[in-house]
Amino acid sequence: MNSKEEVLDAILSQGMLPLFFYEDAEVSLAIIRVMYNAGVRVVEYTNRGKEALSNFYYIKQIVAKEMPGMHLGIGTIKTGLEAEAFVDAGADFIVSPIIDNEVALVADNHNKLWIPGCMTPTEIHIAQQYRAKLIKIFPANILGPAFIASIKDLFPGQLFIPTGGVEIEAGNIAEWFRSGVCAVGIGSKLISRNVLEKRLYDQLYNDTLKALELVQMSK
Repeated sequence: MNSKEEVLDAILSQGMLPLFFYEDAEVSLAIIRVMYNAGVRVVEYTNRGKEALSNFYYIKQIVAKEMPGMHLGIGTIKTGLEAEAFVDAGADFIVSPIIDNEVALVADNHNKLWIPGCMTPTEIHIAQQYRAKLIKIFPANILGPAFIASIKDLFPGQLFIPTGGVEIEAGNIAEWFRSGVCAVGIGSKLISRNVLEKRLYDQLYNDTLKALELVQMSK
């Protein structure tokens, strides 16, 4: 079982959190396998479709057997019931687009890292009251690096990860890290619908290597 600290350390070390959902379980597994082979050790699978839970359970079984050191979390969790279901399916951590006290409680009860989504200083303050060690700034494409730079001094020591609006481009990633984030969430800019539907695994492998390299240069 992966502890909160172990997962958090893995995210900080990797410096980025890839996230995606796809209806087909085998393709979803293939995507995670490609990223693992490129060096990724933490992935967020998102709860964005009716197949998410069954896919997650299936993928987690294979990951546990084939991919040592891989932490597989679940995103887009908005209720305690969802959180419990995915913890039962083996989720190593929980990501939410919002703050929900029941999700926070489930994560705490199971010693899982919970990463709530926040858009305002008030929401960040509330997330801290729930002892959120890492806070997702979402939607980051609306808020931008300037938001992080403006509010980080209000919350000394708080760890932030933006999701949305992160490009696999040196200047963009460097700007996010300069603003004060500890890692970046990357979804469709890395794992696009085109990559998923056309099974562009070589492209994904190369883009993952590039993203990891740019992050390490910017940290």
